[in-house]
Amino acid sequence: MEPVTEPQVRASFINCSKGEAARIRVPRDLGTQPWDDLDLLGWRDPQSPGRAYLVAHHEGRLRGIVLRAPASTVGQAQRSMCSLCVTVRSGNVALQVAPRAGKAGKAGHTVGTYVCTDLSCSLQVRGKTASDGPRMHETLTVEQKVERLRGNLADFLRRVLKEG
Repeated sequence: MEPVTEPQVRASFINCSKGEAARIRVPRDLGTQPWDDLDLLGWRDPQSPGRAYLVAHHEGRLRGIVLRAPASTVGQAQRSMCSLCVTVRSGNVALQVAPRAGKAGKAGHTVGTYVCTDLSCSLQVRGKTASDGPRMHETLTVEQKVERLRGNLADFLRRVLKEG
C-alpha cells in the first residue's frame, strides 16, 4: 500500500458523511506504518470498541469504510476465521458491519463480514504478527495469500459500494 496522509484518509470514506469523517480519530502514527507490508490500513476507535475503520486502494481510488461490531459480538472469545485473510483466531475475529455507500446506506442497508478485530490481516498473511491460535496448514505461498487477501478485500469493498 502506498503511504497515505490524514487528509487523504478523511477524504476516502465512502459510507459516512463528511462531518462524520472529520470526527474520526485517525491514527497518529501514519508516518511509521509498515506500508510495504500493508494491503489495508485498519484501526479500532480507542474511545469506542465497537467502531473500526478500514482504508484501502480499490479500483484506482483510496476507499475508506466505517465498520461497526454488533454489541453481541464485541469481546466474544470464540475461535473464528477472518473472511479477508482466512486466518483462524481465538477471540480476535468478529462480525463487522458496514453501512452501504450512498442512498442504500442512508436507507439503513448494511453488509457484514468476519474480520480480525485488530485489522492486522496484511501482517497475518505475511507471518509478521504472532498468531493466537494454531495456524492452518496451507500450501499457498505468501504471495498467493496476499493475492487472496486483496481479492477478498476487493469483494467486500464492492459489496459496500453496491447500490440496493
